[in-house]
Amino acid sequence: MKLLSIESSCDETAAAVVEDGRKIISSVVSSQVEEHKKYGGVVPEIASRRHCENINGVVEKALADANLSLNELDGIAVTHAPGLIGALLVGVNFAKGLSFATGLPLIPVHHLRSHIAANYLAHEKLKPPFLCLVVSGGHSHIVEVIDYTTLRIVGKTRDDAAGEAFDKAARTMGMPYPGGIHLDKKAENGNPLSFKLPHPHVDGSPYDFSFSGLKTAVINLIHNAEQKGEILSVEDLSASFRKAVTDCLIENFIKAATDLGYNKLVMAGGVSANSLLRRRLQEECEKRSWEYYYPPLNLCGDNGAMVGAQGYYEFLAGHTAGMELNARATMSIDY
Repeated sequence: MKLLSIESSCDETAAAVVEDGRKIISSVVSSQVEEHKKYGGVVPEIASRRHCENINGVVEKALADANLSLNELDGIAVTHAPGLIGALLVGVNFAKGLSFATGLPLIPVHHLRSHIAANYLAHEKLKPPFLCLVVSGGHSHIVEVIDYTTLRIVGKTRDDAAGEAFDKAARTMGMPYPGGIHLDKKAENGNPLSFKLPHPHVDGSPYDFSFSGLKTAVINLIHNAEQKGEILSVEDLSASFRKAVTDCLIENFIKAATDLGYNKLVMAGGVSANSLLRRRLQEECEKRSWEYYYPPLNLCGDNGAMVGAQGYYEFLAGHTAGMELNARATMSIDY
């Protein structure tokens, strides 16, 4: 079964052709990072306009690279939630138009479910059930993946997501957008024990995260140093902050897995590219003889292939839509 899949939830216009949820036939991503860099973050209106300009060419290239025409496809999968509403609408309406014109089934796909499904493309033997840590710019979740389309949230952030905390801390240190990537590189050359930073916990919810206080602590540290004319080591501060965030993520994730009896752990989302997080989870799983899966770097960020992977399983579960499909800025992963 071959699906054309479309992703436009933030600042990447992406399309892919995926076969049986596991094989990438083609994948095209048009990034807007350089344009948004000057603003220090994604400008929703600009992102939406660029999606309008790019989506036709991206889809055409994905089909050309796959050497397939629309009438050789079996369906069209599209990210419909969550994300920037204007950006999502571009992809959803484009997919609806193609579905209407061709008669191909339209498959709505949840963005975070897609990130989890990126692992199906990289690990042929990976199957539910497993416990997944989903970490991205806007989301930090611990999710039970009971089967391909049945998920349950075990823990989540109460305020900022891990990726958001990384980006804001990096911006305060003077790094360009997207800050998390630059902070990770700086941290590799720093001493993670140089600064003592808080490790917040949520009372009564041992699997939930809270990164707002940690983010504020590092920002206040930087501002206080500036007011006193002191120069802080960016490498050391990056390393200390990265360690604090990683400690919080891993502690809760391992505790949830232990309490719930999971020995198969998966990581997904943009922050799964963080080098320390990847290493530390590998060490923790090896120590316990647990299975551990994470996506290759090219599948950590937003892409169309992951939408096609999850779309395949949504289609098998009968989750299709008609012309009434709309974009949604917010939507829980366990709908």
